[in-house]
Amino acid sequence: MNIGAASEKSGLPAKTIRYYEDIGLLTADRASNGYRDYSIADVHRMRFIQRSRHLGFSVEECRQLLSLYHDKERESADVKALAEAKLAEIDRKLVELAELRDTLRHLVRNCHGDSRPDCPILDGLSRSDHTQ
Repeated sequence: MNIGAASEKSGLPAKTIRYYEDIGLLTADRASNGYRDYSIADVHRMRFIQRSRHLGFSVEECRQLLSLYHDKERESADVKALAEAKLAEIDRKLVELAELRDTLRHLVRNCHGDSRPDCPILDGLSRSDHTQ
C-alpha cells in the first residue's frame, strides 16, 4: 500500500511516517515505480509506535520497545523496566506540574487584577529567589 493508505490505516500523518523512516525507526519497501510500499506488518509497527508515543515514550524508547517486541527471546522484565522508568518519569513530572500550579495559583490569587499598576504576578516572576 502507498503512504497515503498506510497513513489512513495507521492514523499517523504521512510526514511523520517519512520522518520515522528518515531516522530509521521504520523501513519501507520500494515498489517498481520507486514509491514506498507498506505492508500490513508495517502499519502494525506504525500503530505500535503511535501508541508508545502517546504514552510518552521517546523515539529512542520506541526504538528499544520495537527491538524488544521483535526479539522472541526477550525477557518481559526488560520491557517492564522500560515501562517502570517511564512511569517514574511521569510521576516526577506530575509533582513538578503540581508545584508549578500551586505557585501560579498563589500569584493569581494575590493579584487584584484591577487598574492599579502594581502586580504581584510580575513581582513574583521578577524575584531571584524561588519562593512564593
